[in-house]
Amino acid sequence: MKPSRKATSSRPPANSPGQSTPHAVAWLGYGGLVPFVALAAASLLAPDHRSLWSPALIAYGAVILSFVGALHWGFAMTAPQMPARQRTIHYVWSVVPALLAWPTPLLPVAAGALILILGFVAHLVLDFSLVRTTPVHSWYLPLRLQLTATACICLGLGAWAASR
Repeated sequence: MKPSRKATSSRPPANSPGQSTPHAVAWLGYGGLVPFVALAAASLLAPDHRSLWSPALIAYGAVILSFVGALHWGFAMTAPQMPARQRTIHYVWSVVPALLAWPTPLLPVAAGALILILGFVAHLVLDFSLVRTTPVHSWYLPLRLQLTATACICLGLGAWAASR
């Protein structure tokens, strides 16, 4: 006879008031912005090496957009109350950012940056849709908004610098 396992809910509390971002999440999330900021700044401030910094920024953006897409796979797997149709949408969406991102390092910097920015914004729009039907921590959307805005601004600055 197998020992019984007590069922526990892995769902986070839905928009709990006063809930702050866990320190590890904040460090990792904001720490992930360091390459965006550093590469955008290098693209602007080191024009002699812009041909190195701007493509590196696009490559990093592609990696991060691919990573962010996987969040929706995780939500679809762990939200038992999610309707089947919505679950399928999130599974499908979770691979779209990687498909958008992979060719961007091969494109001119401006085109790559535009695709990445559109991918990050589209993902954020789906995040806002997700929280209407799926319990997530109250810190999730504000954090995603801050990370997305900073990444998009840096990508835009890197593209602008590359065009100069």
